[in-house]
Amino acid sequence: MALEYESLNENVKKCQYAVRGELYLRASELQKEGKKIIFTNVGNPHALGQKPLTFPRQVVALCQAPFLLDDPNVGMLFPADAIARAKHYLSLTSGGLGAYSDSRGLPGVRKEVAEFIQRRDGYPSDPELIFLTDGASKGVMQILNCVIRGERDGILVPVPQYPLYSATISLLGGSLVPYYLDESENWGLDVNNLRQSVAQARSQGISVRAMVIINPGNPTGQCLSEANLREILRFCYNEKLVLLGDEVYQQNIYQDERPFISSKKVLMDMGSPFSKEVQLVSFHTVSKGYWGECGQRGGYFEMTNIPPRVVEEIYKVASIALSPNVSAQIFMGLMVSPPKPGDISYDQFARESKGILESLRRRAKIMTDGFNSCKNVVCNFTEGAMYSFPQIRLPPGALQAAKEAGKVADVFYCLKLLEATGISTVPGSGFGQKEGVFHLRTTILPAEEEMPEIMDSFKKFNDEFMTQYEKNFGYSRM
Repeated sequence: MALEYESLNENVKKCQYAVRGELYLRASELQKEGKKIIFTNVGNPHALGQKPLTFPRQVVALCQAPFLLDDPNVGMLFPADAIARAKHYLSLTSGGLGAYSDSRGLPGVRKEVAEFIQRRDGYPSDPELIFLTDGASKGVMQILNCVIRGERDGILVPVPQYPLYSATISLLGGSLVPYYLDESENWGLDVNNLRQSVAQARSQGISVRAMVIINPGNPTGQCLSEANLREILRFCYNEKLVLLGDEVYQQNIYQDERPFISSKKVLMDMGSPFSKEVQLVSFHTVSKGYWGECGQRGGYFEMTNIPPRVVEEIYKVASIALSPNVSAQIFMGLMVSPPKPGDISYDQFARESKGILESLRRRAKIMTDGFNSCKNVVCNFTEGAMYSFPQIRLPPGALQAAKEAGKVADVFYCLKLLEATGISTVPGSGFGQKEGVFHLRTTILPAEEEMPEIMDSFKKFNDEFMTQYEKNFGYSRM
């Protein structure tokens, strides 16, 4: 039979996605058994209690149920600007939200995305080079599918990395070429490390074709400086690599020293020859930021310096799926073109979005401080994104116990944490890390009022775990 495990496509068997891996499956089992589980394994804000922003939901509700617009009492239930925007978006479709759009997305929404990029960066953006996608992940998969021709094609990926990249590269039969971020330098990127990674890959017969950056970082939470981005773009120019800029957390910044700056802006600022020749694909989504609309599956990618014939081929492949999710396209339009000062809904929208971001900033600090108060745990401050990625310095007794249990050491630790506290995390081994170094990733998304209790619970478990396994091995605190 074709669909037997033994005869499956080997690339399917090779790909791993730790965010929904062993820990998540065990957490789901425990939840069914009645245990309270705090799912901090995935950046899923609404699942952890974040309220949706009112204005976009009002607009999409009217688009989903356009008969409400004909109700004489609609103005009593919905503000006039939401009604106007719903009519605007419905006018862009060929038959409402139930009709397919162009495979690249609605032209009117792509125009709004281009205007957003131009406001953000100060440089023109072409709607014809913007594709709307079902979340940023689908866009990443589309582009990697075009870049990877076989096992000798390599993609430079930061380690630790978001496992979308390792899983997709495995699925497409390519080779992941790791470059390590420096934890001691707040997960900084050293271009010399990039050069070594490329040289080593080439010595093994691998053709390095693209480089991924995640800015702000997932799982590491760092923000790349303008100088760092210039170095990266210069490196891609010299090595003739396409740069894939995963910028989905650009709204999630929790410090003032290093604001988000897009790869596109830095590239354009560099001028010729870089601005005319470096190939760049940038990704964004409605799933993150203060929107957190993960379930809507809305995203886009913008292409810079990609030849027209290649764009045509990407369009052809996008056409196989006919159309991205139309309601998600409207969410994207609303994200890039929110209420403006003077609009009826502006004050409420500004109050809601500011409240979410300010709370996330406070939660980032609570979590970092909490981890750093624990025995044998060290954690860099979360500058951006939605995660903490503390290093867990496991004593030899724990390493031995993990080995006897047939588990990777940080998986062993995270399973024990889950069983004791109900906190569901992702072991660092799922993102990649240096040999003999262990981490876990947790989101900073639990409700702010619950955060102190969660961190107390973590500290109690961790310190007891460390004491137990140090005692077993006569181990002293690091």
